Amino acid sequence: MEYKLPVRVLALDTTTPRGSLAVAGEDGLLAEARVFTESGHSRWVLGAADALLRGLDLAAGALDGFAVTVGPGSFTGLRVGLSTVQGLALAAGRPCVGLPTLDVLALAAAGRAPRVVALMDAFRGETYAAVFDGAGRALVAPRVVALDTLLAELGADEGETAFVGDAAGALRSAIAARVPGAVFPAVDLYLAAPLAREAAVRLAAGKGTAAASLRPLYLRGADIRPPKP
Repeated sequence: MEYKLPVRVLALDTTTPRGSLAVAGEDGLLAEARVFTESGHSRWVLGAADALLRGLDLAAGALDGFAVTVGPGSFTGLRVGLSTVQGLALAAGRPCVGLPTLDVLALAAAGRAPRVVALMDAFRGETYAAVFDGAGRALVAPRVVALDTLLAELGADEGETAFVGDAAGALRSAIAARVPGAVFPAVDLYLAAPLAREAAVRLAAGKGTAAASLRPLYLRGADIRPPKP
């Protein structure tokens, strides 16, 4: 199904402790909720979605679609985000857009440099990383990689490169020492709003997908530990 712009999308990102929910479209942000929590996102998501839609006097069925970040990120966070969006989309009978978290980071940084590297903390001394051109188009697919390995592959003579994401800030000194053209533009790490705007463009072009076809992007297996006694 194709739509004419403006398209209204409810988007959700729960891949990191910075959870966000937004109702937005290609024409801009209409409403947003942000929550920073390390105890999980399941408790606030549905209440926030209801509050945002009520505040806009919108029913879920009045939206044109739904969007969610599919990973990488927290194993539990991915499950919360995907199941929530799938449930809302199925109930409303609307299509979905699922985008990798690193892709959304790169789109938020589009135009800041000829090359963009999106980095998220993967713990264990590793990063989730992907490389994009200046317009946010993928050059190297998302993967788990040690920073030293990634920087060696990037090389030192490729011109200006923008590093974005939580790991880019934490590792800024190490990156700047190895990549002379490194820049660190300020990019909002609450991703629901840029996700919604990109999803609106894709839905307008008929590029939505069925809710049941959404799949998480796991770059490593679940790290589940038994509770402490």
